[in-house]
Amino acid sequence: MGGAAALLMSTALIGQVLGFLRVKFVNANFEILGPHSTDAFFAAFKIPDFFFYTVAAGALGVAFIPVLADHLEKHDRKGVWELSTSLLNLLATIMAVVGLIIFIFAEPLIHYIVAPNLEPQQMHNAVTIMRLIAFNPLLFTVAGILTATQQTFGRFFYYAIGPIVYNVSIIISIFVFKDNIGLVGLGIGALIGAILQVVVVFFGMAGLNFKWDPRVNFRSPDFRKILRQLPARSVDQGIDSINSIVETNFARRLGTGYLTYYESAYTLHTAPILLIGSAISTAAFPRMSERLSQGRVDLFRKEFLQILRVMIWITVPVVVVCFFARGYLARIIFSRGSPEIAAIFGFLCVAIFFRIVYAIVSRYFYAQKDTWTPLAVSIFAIALNIFLAWNLSRPWNYGVSGLAMAQSIVAAAEVIILSLVMVVKDFKLFDREFWGGIWRIMSVTGFTVVVTYIMVSFFPLQAKDTGFLTLGFKLGLIALVTALVHLGLSSLFSLNEAVPVVAKLRKTIKFILRPVRIGW
Repeated sequence: MGGAAALLMSTALIGQVLGFLRVKFVNANFEILGPHSTDAFFAAFKIPDFFFYTVAAGALGVAFIPVLADHLEKHDRKGVWELSTSLLNLLATIMAVVGLIIFIFAEPLIHYIVAPNLEPQQMHNAVTIMRLIAFNPLLFTVAGILTATQQTFGRFFYYAIGPIVYNVSIIISIFVFKDNIGLVGLGIGALIGAILQVVVVFFGMAGLNFKWDPRVNFRSPDFRKILRQLPARSVDQGIDSINSIVETNFARRLGTGYLTYYESAYTLHTAPILLIGSAISTAAFPRMSERLSQGRVDLFRKEFLQILRVMIWITVPVVVVCFFARGYLARIIFSRGSPEIAAIFGFLCVAIFFRIVYAIVSRYFYAQKDTWTPLAVSIFAIALNIFLAWNLSRPWNYGVSGLAMAQSIVAAAEVIILSLVMVVKDFKLFDREFWGGIWRIMSVTGFTVVVTYIMVSFFPLQAKDTGFLTLGFKLGLIALVTALVHLGLSSLFSLNEAVPVVAKLRKTIKFILRPVRIGW
């Protein structure tokens, strides 16, 4: 599990760097205001992304992997292939119909749901891009089913590199099309990237003896079990996209450019969530499901708490650096002026912590094949988010920053409610040892905050600080000192999470400093 987590975190880091570059290059090479505003680019992806996140991005894994794990535990590969192909055939058919609907009704979807008040040229650009990527959800769904199957067998590599291929394709399209067809060329890049992602994922099936069957076996009890669980998880996952669509609508009503500012800040906030939350929880989920398949509830509980503590320990210094260095991050991603992005991102820092925790907390329920509890909490969350976003984002309140405030409040509420449900289901779950570790982590965090504040004071963001190298050097130095202090104090406070990291650092230092014998 550690190796899988390391792989996913490494590739997620590469993917997020590429994601940063994608948004940075879009902001740098296209207009923020005017008829070709990048608002059109961000608006065009909302409806296709909704279906991507609803079905392909995580929904398949949590509803699908536990059932496949049961079959694999019984050495029933035939059952694994039957379930995989049945789900592949059914969802591919559904998503093909969805793609057709998006293609036909792109203009009213953007005008009435996503981004009102777009100027005619902005509307044309948004509609064209949406039609180019209308069938991307179909491609992502195929890739999602195949990678979920691969994860059951312990293969994470192709799942990890798929998003990298996608981001690289969009980045290349920026420079290929910026001087000819312009903004709509990004839609071509996204389409090509989705196709290449599916091709890459197909390579991951090599050696597994995968056998495709054109039928959909509705008679299979396990297939019906997956279908019963999939809607709840899909709606739960899709609720975040619904929130994103609502926030896009509200941001667009504030005027041209606010949507781009909010999306840039949202991209910054998403990076650590995917890098830490999604990577670690995705790597841990097959093992959690396996423990329950084996009937080892004790090991399931123990490993869940270990993973939760590790994620909190890693997340805390990241959130501290993000908050105090938000100006540096904003200027890196949006070099032409970034106070709006920095302000929005500052409010999103709270959401970073709770979204990362939510990634593993929700899988506590999914591993037990309970998709309805997270769904019920998410339905409450979307209602709360819409209410808060509508109130807080009014021009006479907090404007576009109010959307970020709503995100953070709702993220905290979701985790708190799910944690209370977990305690009701298993009152022995959060034991004294767990809370003792959390208390020590919070104590270390207090010192980390002071150190980060001092570092930012020593290396302040100045008006002349531009360019990736200058900003990156200051930001990297602040992050490095913060991480070393956090690690050192964690070791001093006897936190188990720090032990393997310190041990590896010592081995690395000994290897570097060991004497080299030169033979004559």
